[in-house]
Amino acid sequence: MQHGFIKVAAATPAIRVADSARNTAACVSLAHAAAGQGVKLLVFPELCLTGATCGDLFSHERSVSGARDALIAYAAETADLDLVSVVGLPVAIGDKLYDCAAVVCGGTVLGLVPKTNLTPAERRTFSAPPAEVLVTDILGDGSFVQMGTKQFFVCSSLPSLRFAVEVGQDRNAATPPSMQAVSAGAVMICNPSATPEVMGAEQSRVLIATARSASSRCGYILAEAGEGESTTDSVYGGHHLICEGGEVLAEVKPFAGSEMTVTELDLERLIHDRRVSSFDVSACGHCIENYFDLCVEETELTRPINPHPFLPVDPAYRASHCERILTIQANGLKKRITAAWAQKIVLGISGGLDSTLALLVMVRAMDLLNRPRTDIIAVTMPCFGTTSRTKNNATTLCEELGVDFRTVNIFDSVNQHFKDIGHDPAVRDVTYENAQARERTQVIMDIANDEGGMVVGTGDLSELALGWATYNGDHMSMYSVNGGVPKTLVRELTAYAAASEMEKGNTKLAEALYDILGTPVSPELLPADGEGKIAQKTEDLVGPYELHDFFLYHLLRYGFTPSKLFRMARHTLGETYDDATILKWLETFHRRFFTQQFKRSCLPDGPAVFEVGVSPRGGWAMPSDAVSSLWMEEIRELKEEYL
Repeated sequence: MQHGFIKVAAATPAIRVADSARNTAACVSLAHAAAGQGVKLLVFPELCLTGATCGDLFSHERSVSGARDALIAYAAETADLDLVSVVGLPVAIGDKLYDCAAVVCGGTVLGLVPKTNLTPAERRTFSAPPAEVLVTDILGDGSFVQMGTKQFFVCSSLPSLRFAVEVGQDRNAATPPSMQAVSAGAVMICNPSATPEVMGAEQSRVLIATARSASSRCGYILAEAGEGESTTDSVYGGHHLICEGGEVLAEVKPFAGSEMTVTELDLERLIHDRRVSSFDVSACGHCIENYFDLCVEETELTRPINPHPFLPVDPAYRASHCERILTIQANGLKKRITAAWAQKIVLGISGGLDSTLALLVMVRAMDLLNRPRTDIIAVTMPCFGTTSRTKNNATTLCEELGVDFRTVNIFDSVNQHFKDIGHDPAVRDVTYENAQARERTQVIMDIANDEGGMVVGTGDLSELALGWATYNGDHMSMYSVNGGVPKTLVRELTAYAAASEMEKGNTKLAEALYDILGTPVSPELLPADGEGKIAQKTEDLVGPYELHDFFLYHLLRYGFTPSKLFRMARHTLGETYDDATILKWLETFHRRFFTQQFKRSCLPDGPAVFEVGVSPRGGWAMPSDAVSSLWMEEIRELKEEYL
């Protein structure tokens, strides 16, 4: 439960219709198995203590009393388990019978939630509940229990654990009954259900569960009836779904035969989403809160965490993902070209990943405008660190794409600048490096002025987050097409372009792109080594972009703490990086992210690609003089514990 992770489960016992004693034993067995796995919230199907297909037997007193006895027995036999359960049963109050879900914890029935939207067949047996909460002595021992939809359940030891219950096809209502509780603060919905497997039912459940969890910024746990239900007129498949914020975390398909599905919901993520969104709790009205208590302990993570959060998990979607991003970038640039009446667009081409992607986007934009690609001016500006590999790749790229390719050697101008400011070129410090970057920017800016054009920037989201840019050098342009694209995605987009060109038969261009992918990321501001190879490798200096992009996404999107980022990185990237490596670059990321905000406070325009970004115009708002003391202290504590 540390860091907001709560282990939850959907379970479908193998039942016998109308045999409440046998069904209770099956539920108790699954509850003990769930507790053994650390589950804190367990959801069973609708009417699981009796079976959902009892028909007219539901109204018989023996069935009603048997269900009540089953609930009492379940509560007693799970009293020592550190979990809260949702179990389904028929409940008689006065002369009416209700299809209810009972919430049980520590041997106590915390509350009953009735089904409200009944089918014509269900109305034969069950009644729709009254609008307000009733109080009933269902257990017959003088301990009164509340029954109604206007209630939810809260863990006193972990207040973020707040859940509502809706029964069966109440989820299909235009305004589901659980929405009042969700609006009042519940961050999970439990849906014990018994809907038959007919064509389209599975897809409908997935659609509703993911949509509800997305729109309500909540978790959603669905447990469908399955093995043992009568097949007289229907068949039940035991479908399980656990969703979070619009994503399916775990699913057991109908008829898969699994009794229980276990994963973890991230309550911190859901609560953060509500804090930063327009989620409205102003009209929630009165809703009763029922409290229970659980032990707070660290939850073992088993849930899938995407190690590359800017890329889709399923490789089958990567091509369409890349195509959509390139389309966003190209259309953004297209609009800026027309709005600026730019006669030319100018780029500094290095033969590296970022300038390659920017050029590919520029080509697409010109094609969209039906303008010649020669209206793109790509300028290579060799200096002290330029290698033949990057120079040759830049040349091939520009020639194959048919753009106006120019070379401006900046050796002499940079050396003259060193002489002008009195800098010794033998001292290869930040002045030595940044003078080259600013000279390159000046060259392409001046060419743009001379040609009636505009400069297109190449810097990516990861570099901006780390401040890996020369202020007023590559940091500046008239339009930054890569500003919303992280480095891991720059690589993926380039690989997608290379594969596409190979399919088209453009072998020379594709081979150049593949070689660019194999080239170490470098600003090439320091001389090459003795073999003429790149000596200045960015990831040796600032760390692996794979880690930084992981930290960046979860910091910007969910505001996760360093300890949570470390835990998640260990879980999903621990086979690639050891603890010391993760902590080293986690510290570097936070230090640079805070100290380099001043560079992000004055960024050029550029298209947003994801819901996270660092643009000061809506992507990320932070003062340039914010300090990182709280975050760095937490990292120091992590280092003391793990190193």
